[in-house]
Amino acid sequence: MTETAPPLKLGAVVITMGNRPDDLRALIESVAKQDGDPIEVVVVGNGAPVTGVPDGVRTIDLPENLGIPGGRNVGIEAFGPGGTDVDVLLFLDDDGLLERTDTAELLREAFTADPKLGIVSFRIADPETGVTQRRHVPRLRASDPMRSSRVTTFLGGANAVRTTVFEQVGGLPEAFFYAHEETDLAWRALDAGWMIDYRADMVLLHPTTAPSRHAAYARNVARNRVWLARRNLPAPLVPVYLGVWLLLTLARRPSAAALKAWLGGFRAGWSTDCGPRRPMRWRTVWRLTALGRPPVI
Repeated sequence: MTETAPPLKLGAVVITMGNRPDDLRALIESVAKQDGDPIEVVVVGNGAPVTGVPDGVRTIDLPENLGIPGGRNVGIEAFGPGGTDVDVLLFLDDDGLLERTDTAELLREAFTADPKLGIVSFRIADPETGVTQRRHVPRLRASDPMRSSRVTTFLGGANAVRTTVFEQVGGLPEAFFYAHEETDLAWRALDAGWMIDYRADMVLLHPTTAPSRHAAYARNVARNRVWLARRNLPAPLVPVYLGVWLLLTLARRPSAAALKAWLGGFRAGWSTDCGPRRPMRWRTVWRLTALGRPPVI
């Protein structure tokens, strides 16, 4: 008789700035309601103390805000080096809510069935309207958010990552602070042979927001786009990728203030250290292209 492998062990990382305690508690309760084995939760206070969480939830208070990737990396290491005390880590926004109680079991099934599946991106839906914004569907053909598919990136606050991915390719790029850190990890994971799935049946309820609500949005988006290309793309594709995004940005006709911030970030991306450069293989470029997202757009 063949022994049945034990179910995959899941953990969850939530970062917070301490300004949404009621939402945070509701999120943690939605994690606790998941079917199957309990999920250990670690909440990282990014420059703010964590208060009011249920008993049994581990908390880490950081003296300063390390940004989204920095805070999540601290949460990863709370589960051992590279998070390897568990098999899969969920990353959830502190104002989100898991809609269904079977999301954890669906994750266990997905990762068990496909050993090359490295990352799962959830569908984000507004809790009042049920609408999923196009920007929350991580592919170019985003008109049907109810269609699950293989993708080339994922949503930062609504995903699950096999911890072997971190062990193999490293964590999130902390210097990015905010914007494009997920794509940086996704490209490194894809280059290492992992797959990424967008799953419409795994839903995080999250209020509809605009990314421009962040004060440094335009500058960080531009700077990190340059860093992303410099770190990960073969040299001939770097100017193509960034040229396309410059033209797209101008075509969207941003305000004068936003354009000034964007151009400042674009310059900073070239003049500042982007971290280690590990260009992806041309085979990975082809994989991205075959998945509908060539790394020039």
